[in-house]
Order: sequence, then structure tokens, then C-alpha cells
Amino acid sequence: MRVVIDLSEDDLEHFRSAMRRAKEATKNLTPAEITGAAQKLLEDSQGTKMPDFVSSRMSRLGTLIAMVHDTAWGITDSERNEILSALTYFSDPQDAIPDTIPVLGFLDDAIMIELVVEELKHEIDAYDDFCAFRAQAAEQHGAAEASGLVRSDWLEQRQEELLDRMRSRRSRDSASYGGRGGFSLFSIR
Repeated sequence: MRVVIDLSEDDLEHFRSAMRRAKEATKNLTPAEITGAAQKLLEDSQGTKMPDFVSSRMSRLGTLIAMVHDTAWGITDSERNEILSALTYFSDPQDAIPDTIPVLGFLDDAIMIELVVEELKHEIDAYDDFCAFRAQAAEQHGAAEASGLVRSDWLEQRQEELLDRMRSRRSRDSASYGGRGGFSLFSIR
């Protein structure tokens, strides 16, 4: 069975209001307390039977927490504050749907995670790519070497990949304009 939830602008405003209330209620919390509360929610959800929609969103919550704490990722203070701001919802004990209600208890959390993930999707995609880069390095060179990798190493590798693709396309395209040794506007003869 498939259930689709379409959120209207009024529905979204409900979640924005909940986020504002949560930020106000948690304004005196430290970053460690905010991520700790989000981590507790994640852990509490682990032993609970829940719909796939909810469980898949909970894993994204783990990604957000990791982004804040991963010093190798090296996010800016502004990026860290944006993620922490999004995580404040999970620090507020006044949940829209109490987490203790079977099946539905984490639904509001999952919807909020989905909204946060949608807003931060580019940062999350980049972080996921960085984690894959680090995991591949650990497989190829060992965990010790991979643990020393930082964001700039990943960016350098990405730059090399892009340059290689550009050169490959140029080579392919120049061959199609005249074959081997074909015409090129930029050849000096």
C-alpha cells in the first residue's frame, strides 16, 4: 500500500511554526545538547517498528548529526549553525505527535526531517560523496590513511575527476571532427 502526503502551504506553515517554537524553547541549549537530543531520538527509534518512510528519514537524521561532528568535513560556522538550527526541533519535548504512539509516533519527526533534508540537500549530497570518498580510500589504502583525509582532499580528487572527464570529452569530440590527426583550430603546424 502506498500513502502519499501532499503538504499545502498551510501545512508547511504548521511545521515552520513548530520549528520556531522549538528554536525558542531550546535557545539556551549548547550544540552538544542539540545533537545529543537528536541522537537520542535516533536511538529511541532503532528498537521501534515503524513504516519505511519514517525509518529512511531517521537515517538522514544520523547524517545531519554526523555532519556537525565530523571535523574532517570541516563545515563553516555558518553551515554548522544552519544544521544545528534544523536539529533544534528534535530537542523540544513538545512533539506534535508523541513518539510513544505506536507506528505514528515518529511521523511528525520524519516529516520535519524530510523538510530539513530538502532544504539542505546539496550539503547532504556533498557530505555523502565525501563519506564515500573516505570509505573507498579506507578500502584501498587502509583505515589509518583514510582517517587523515579532509574536505580539501575530496575536493582535489573531485577536481581531478572533472578535468579527466573534460579531457576525455575533448579527445572524443576532436576525433569526431576529422578522425585521427584531424582538423583542429588550435593546432600549430
